[in-house]
Amino acid sequence: MKRILFVCLGNICRSPTAEAVFAHLAEKNKLRHLFEVDSAGIGDWHVGEPAHPRTREVALRRGIVINHIARQIRREDFERFDLIFGMDSGNVSALRRLAQTPEEQAKIKRFRDFDPGASPLERDVPDPYYTGRFEEVFEICERTAQSLLEYLVEQGIHR
Repeated sequence: MKRILFVCLGNICRSPTAEAVFAHLAEKNKLRHLFEVDSAGIGDWHVGEPAHPRTREVALRRGIVINHIARQIRREDFERFDLIFGMDSGNVSALRRLAQTPEEQAKIKRFRDFDPGASPLERDVPDPYYTGRFEEVFEICERTAQSLLEYLVEQGIHR
């Protein structure tokens, strides 16, 4: 089983979207049993809160229920998860500061590096909390999660 953690700033918009979309796509492809997915935030501002209402609304219109409750990343997440995806370069930098070993550093990736539709200058998932771009963020997460799932299957995740 591959354990994947998606991380954004507050864990109410981007990372719960990526978590839910990835889990949905894995289920749709009959691969859900191969993955454990979760999400967390760098900060603690929203701990205990559900995902942002617009995040949930956009996902629900596409048949995906986001029932994640925000949490902050914990030290043990670096031991538990095989891959840790930051939603933007700031998240990745914060994760790198928290990682304590080269093995932990190697687990950290930028989520959108798997986005086949992103230009080299578009490697951050925009934060809809500040921009209102909830629809666009969902589309980015959907496209990137699909590409990530395909990559993991190619790398040896089997049914």
